Amino acid sequence: MSTLEYFEVESTEPAGGELYRRIASTVITDHNLLKVLERLRIFIDPAIPIFIAVGTTRTVPRTITVSDLAGVTFDEHKITLSIADETYLADLLQFLWKKYGKDHVNQPDRFTIEIKTVGDAAESGIEDLAVADPSEGLYKDLIYSLQVICPEGYKVKKQNFNNGRFWFIASENTLPEDVTSLVAGQFEIMEAAP
Repeated sequence: MSTLEYFEVESTEPAGGELYRRIASTVITDHNLLKVLERLRIFIDPAIPIFIAVGTTRTVPRTITVSDLAGVTFDEHKITLSIADETYLADLLQFLWKKYGKDHVNQPDRFTIEIKTVGDAAESGIEDLAVADPSEGLYKDLIYSLQVICPEGYKVKKQNFNNGRFWFIASENTLPEDVTSLVAGQFEIMEAAP
């Protein structure tokens, strides 16, 4: 099982900090984020009140293409997909229905999809077409997990996820318009740690 390279929870109340460390650890494990999180730092100050989480992710899987999910064969006016990985099958069908129309896409069995084409099927370039972007799901799962971890009642929230770096801030009070210095300070502490 993967582990975080760096994981710290700091609080102005040490007992509360330890409790939030256990909560964060449980939530991260339950939401299966150990594989994608590399570093995570959480800071909580109930006196302000503020909750800040910053971190980095490991390399996110690249965009999933048709050829990642299925073997592709061509007849003159028909493309046949032999499904090898059902993980993104629903996304694949939605994509094919949008591109070719439902009346041109047939699924005779669980592992086969047939597509009727107008032109030469071999020139469709279907193998390299993007079906799903795993980073979108990662971002949603990560933000949801941080919302679960943050203290109850902290309803004012801001977050960002970009180039493998993320931050999440929550408070009971209004947050400053520009939270850059708050985020940068936590990133500095995290990145200075061994």
